[in-house]
Amino acid sequence: MIDLYTYTTPNGRKVSIALEELGLPYTTKVVDLMKGEQFKPEFLAVNPNNKIPAIVDHDVPGGLKVFESGAILVYLAEKTGRLMPSDAVGRAEVMQWLMFQMSGFGVAFGQLNFFTNLAPQRVPAAIERFRVEGVRVVGVLNKHLSSRDFMARQYSIADIAMYPWVATARQLAPELFSSSSGILQWMQRVGDRPAVAKGMKVPDLQR
Repeated sequence: MIDLYTYTTPNGRKVSIALEELGLPYTTKVVDLMKGEQFKPEFLAVNPNNKIPAIVDHDVPGGLKVFESGAILVYLAEKTGRLMPSDAVGRAEVMQWLMFQMSGFGVAFGQLNFFTNLAPQRVPAAIERFRVEGVRVVGVLNKHLSSRDFMARQYSIADIAMYPWVATARQLAPELFSSSSGILQWMQRVGDRPAVAKGMKVPDLQR
């Protein structure tokens, strides 16, 4: 059994989608970021970096704690032997696009969201900087996906990492995706997967 510490963010949904795709049993533990629960001692014992998501894998004696969404995805793929090619070339292809999401796409739209909607003061230069970077990474992604079905040769943790971030970015700046047919077709393809639809609803705060 795996404990998933998460909230309603793109990074959290990466892991719930992966767990659903892999069919691994897990318990959802909501860490309410709006209430500052990520700073509570009991969560810091799981993730000293006070960020979600994090997991505790109780299949490992003593319970293995893993934090950082990318590290969790790689761990789950290696644990099950799925969603990650076993050959070096295939693995490198998946890893490079996983890192593109984490260091490029996610950063651009995470910062754009902050400076547009959350910053205590409006900073036009910062908004423009991250909007320009958003345009760039959307272009990179759309060109890549215009000639293939998935991020790598087959559906993988790279798709899982990217999907919730694209979904969020489209809500934040829909105009950047209006002519991105490669991305939009990929979104439909991935979003039609039952595990993706289910994982995107974790945690369900309406219960």
